[in-house]
Amino acid sequence: SNGRQLQDDVSCEGSDCGDTSQLLLRSDGSLRDWEPSTLEDASMPEMYRSVKVPTGAGWWSKLYTFLGPGLLIAVGYMDPGNWMTDIAAGAAFNYSLLFVVFSSSIMAMFLQGLALRLGMVTRKDIAQHCRDHYSPWVVRFLWVTAEIAIIACDLAEVIGSAVALKLLFHIPLVWGVIITSLDVLVLLVLSGRSMRWIECIILGLMSTIIVCFAVELCFAKPDAMAIIKGTFWPSIDILTNSSMLYISVGIT
Repeated sequence: SNGRQLQDDVSCEGSDCGDTSQLLLRSDGSLRDWEPSTLEDASMPEMYRSVKVPTGAGWWSKLYTFLGPGLLIAVGYMDPGNWMTDIAAGAAFNYSLLFVVFSSSIMAMFLQGLALRLGMVTRKDIAQHCRDHYSPWVVRFLWVTAEIAIIACDLAEVIGSAVALKLLFHIPLVWGVIITSLDVLVLLVLSGRSMRWIECIILGLMSTIIVCFAVELCFAKPDAMAIIKGTFWPSIDILTNSSMLYISVGIT
């Protein structure tokens, strides 16, 4: 199997990889339960695990178990910041930047697949690998840049939500930011009881988004041939037109 092949491809030198019992697969190829050897070695996902697969569960049971966390990850592509950038790109350049959306999505899936395989085999996240392989000052620099990126991303999402509340309910931006922040606190309280509450809320929001997109497609009546051309045939204007280039960077 692919998972077995991944385990065989791991090469350990000295104690860099740790005990092989920490790998995801047993010697017979079956999945093993893994716990960090010490609390210091544990990362946040390991300390606050929410996915428990029942022993001997069938395919549908496993799908149901992982469907909720999958929704939480997928919603990361549906934040207001992405929508604002994509809407601005479509309004200004029609279908010309669809190639950027398509190619960046393919590259993101490729990188996420590599990260997934790395995590499955080593049972460590990116932060733990950085700590193990880089010097302390490099690790601190990466941590600061990661925090700045998180703040910038959250800032765009909070402002985007505030703008949406202003457009829909004429709520001032300041109050929109406060309401959005309170929403986060409510979700954190619910997550302390059961992650299924969060997953159900996200599922409801995503279902609403899908319905809205379907209605928008019916009203917009997009040109199918223009969509195909914009998706698979890049325009040189992306590199020569500064406005297109800036929006392309925002899309990626």
